[in-house]
Amino acid sequence: MPIRVAAGPTPRPLDLGDGTGDAACMLIFKVFRSAEFAAFTTAGETAGAPVDLADGYIHLSTADQVQETLAKHFAGEVRLTLLALESDTLGDELKWEPSRGGALFPHLYRKLRLADVLWSAPIPFYNGRHIVPKAPE
Repeated sequence: MPIRVAAGPTPRPLDLGDGTGDAACMLIFKVFRSAEFAAFTTAGETAGAPVDLADGYIHLSTADQVQETLAKHFAGEVRLTLLALESDTLGDELKWEPSRGGALFPHLYRKLRLADVLWSAPIPFYNGRHIVPKAPE
């Protein structure tokens, strides 16, 4: 079930990964399997998926990174949900650290709260590939 959380007006335009808006206020993303997403929406917060618990932080991706994240860590999986977060609202617990190929990835060193989520949407799987959803209108 898609969720939307109204966090009030955005003080500056978000960078949607297309080179527009304010990069300091960009959208970043979390992918959950259906059981993980259900547990998150029921509890209202989560320390993340098993890989997040093992690593001690919640793995997130930028718009430019999410397709590769899906291909590498969720290949062939269906019933996934994409959560969009505004990086600017996550506080000092959001760290940008090198990962795949030295690229900087966002890592959240606290529980993810339902109130952190701007929107969520199912990730379609078509012809062997995940289709990253766009922000709901």
